[in-house]
This record gives sequence, C-alpha cells and structure tokens, in this order.
Amino acid sequence: MQFKELGIIEPILRALKDEEYTVPTSIQEKAIPLILDRDDVLGSAQTGTGKTAAFAIPILQHLYLDRQQRNIPKKIRALIITPTRELAIQIEESFSAYGRYTGLKNTVIFGGVNQNPQTRALKGGIYILVATPGRLLDLIDQGFINLKDIEYFVLDEADRMLDMGFIHDIRKIIEKLPRKRQSLFFSATMPNNIVQLSRKIFNNPQKVEVSPVSSTAETINQYLYYTNKSSKNDLLLHILKDQKIKQVLLFARTKHGSDKIVRNLKKQNVSTAAIHGNKSQSQRQKALAQFKDGEIRVLVATDIAARGIDIDKLKYVINYDIPNIAETYVHRIGRSGRAGDEGNAISICEPEENAFIRDIEKLIKQNIQVVKDNPYPQTDNPMSKKEKQEFELEKTKRKQEFFA
Repeated sequence: MQFKELGIIEPILRALKDEEYTVPTSIQEKAIPLILDRDDVLGSAQTGTGKTAAFAIPILQHLYLDRQQRNIPKKIRALIITPTRELAIQIEESFSAYGRYTGLKNTVIFGGVNQNPQTRALKGGIYILVATPGRLLDLIDQGFINLKDIEYFVLDEADRMLDMGFIHDIRKIIEKLPRKRQSLFFSATMPNNIVQLSRKIFNNPQKVEVSPVSSTAETINQYLYYTNKSSKNDLLLHILKDQKIKQVLLFARTKHGSDKIVRNLKKQNVSTAAIHGNKSQSQRQKALAQFKDGEIRVLVATDIAARGIDIDKLKYVINYDIPNIAETYVHRIGRSGRAGDEGNAISICEPEENAFIRDIEKLIKQNIQVVKDNPYPQTDNPMSKKEKQEFELEKTKRKQEFFA
C-alpha cells in the first residue's frame, strides 16, 4: 500500500514525496484511516515506527479541508502535548514538513527558554500548537493561550508523560478543552494507567496496536559484553577502536554519569557531548545538531532526554548502563535499525546488572549474543561490604534517577 491509497489530499502527498515517503508504516496504515474518519484513537507502537506522521498527516488534512469548507479563523485548532522539549521540537518540524503546501501555521512552546519568541508566534495566529505541559499551563495562566477552539487533541508518549509525573498537569489541560473534539493517544507502551485515563477522555476509541513492546526489530544485531564496573570505561574505549562505529548514541542512567562518560572520552580525544535535563535548551540542540552533522562521534543521553531524538540511518546504540526496566531496552535499541535499515545494539553489563539482562532476555524471548573477544571480562569476585552498601543505596535511588 502507498500513501495515496489512504485518501490523503494532494498538498500533503506532495510534501510526503519531498520527504521521500511512499509506503506507510504499519501504525500509519492502521491509524490514518481511522483518524480521517474522525474516530478517537488509542495507538500503541514501539519507538521508530512513525507515530508522529500517523497523527500529523490526518490532522493536517482535517484542518486544510475545514478551512476550505468553513473558512475557519486562524486560532489554535489542534493541540499536541508531549513530555520533552526535544520531542516537541521534532513533532513541530514534522508538522511543518508534511504541511508545507497547506498554508497551515504551527508553532512549538516549551520551558527552559525565554517565552517572548513563543508568545510572539502565538500572537501572529496559528492553527497547530505543539507543547510541553508546564509551559502550556503557564502561558494559559498568563492569558496568551485559550483552548476553547481545540478540535483535535493529541497526547503523545502518554506512558512517559505519566511516568514523569505529568498526570495532574494533563488533567488540568483536559479540563480546559471543549467536550466535543477528536482525541488521540499515542504511546510506546500501554500500561493500565494509560488505559484508565483514556476511558475518562475518549468517546468509544479505536485501539491500534503494532509491534508489542516486547519485540525488537529483526534488523538490529544485539551484542553483550560482561565486564566489571571498574572496567566499563576501558571496555568502551576498546569498542570505539572499531572505525566502523562512526556515530553512536550511548545511554547512561544518570545526568552525573553522562557527564563523567563525556569527560573520560574527551580525555582520549573522542568527540563527545551529553544531553540531559541539566543542559540548557541551546546546549542540547547544539549537541544534537553536531551529532547529526557528524561533528560529534558519541552522543551520551539519559532516557528522558533521548525521547524525541530521531536520527536517520543511525547504526549504533550502546547501553553503557543496563536499564532496570526491561521495556526501556527495547526503546533504546529501537533508535537504530529504523525503516528496515540494519542497526547494532551493544550492551556493557557489570555484575550488579546481570539480573537486568535476564529480565530483558525474558521479555524479548531471545538470548543476547555474548561477545567472547572481551579484553575486560567480568570476574566473580564478591563485592566488598562497602560496595554492597553503595549498590543497595543506588538501587533505592535508581527509579528516581531513571526519570531524571
């Protein structure tokens, strides 16, 4: 099937052709017709399957036809809520790309930066607003935004939104929306709290599920190194001696850990940068742009900061720290091997993380290939009393740090 078979109008098809989109992904093929029919949709698909286009294309089509048929004034008609600045920017860029021939203006708002450029864009009049929850509520309170004209509402990365503690903000936003609207939830996972929230918001939603979270793309080669905590950095440098690894997204558990990895790699003249919650918006965008342009070889990211990073043809992902939530492993390695391309996921596991690997292999129903040619193999030396105390302390913090 091709996009033109989904009943998409010519201005959007022309833009998709510019982007070299011809064949829709599974989530797009299933969701777009339902959204065009004005159904509420609860969509679940793993990272990298094209969720943004699945809701952006039909919303643009609705607004374009609405404007032609009803001559609607330039007010905010579509609202897309997402948890992070990076993802908000990416979604806004997607709306701009797919809607370049529709004449529909959009903008993005998020915290951590001066609000004046954002409020100027709002005053100029827009049809589509992409926002993070905190900045949206702030500008509503200041009188810059009114949601009374919203006809299309999207909650993207709904699972992560709730994990990050945005549930109260989301409820406040929903209370300000018109009752008559089309609502769309898109999420990589569909835990019970998402389903329960959807029951209070949706009107007989259609559920679309593609590639359950327990599956990893067949195009991704998965490798595992067992090593010791003290040897992790040396092993990473050994792995990076492979000149085929020209660009790698590396995942660390914490912001502090990310910065430490960057310092260690820079000492060895490896071009590296980190993105996490302690970095300013300009720092994060600069690092991401340099990574995409090939100026930086290793981009170190925490899980939250990495949401929204979409890099074409990314071949390598490294798990410097093994995630203690098995589903997160699937999301991480899904950054590579997109759109049928080959990807490689390399995991570095210290003794305290062995149990996490067992959980991951149980979830994905396969064993990760262990690399035998390992100059820093894991030893069976028991932890000292001090190390055990430090590990137990870290375990109690890990859940909070994970979402930092």
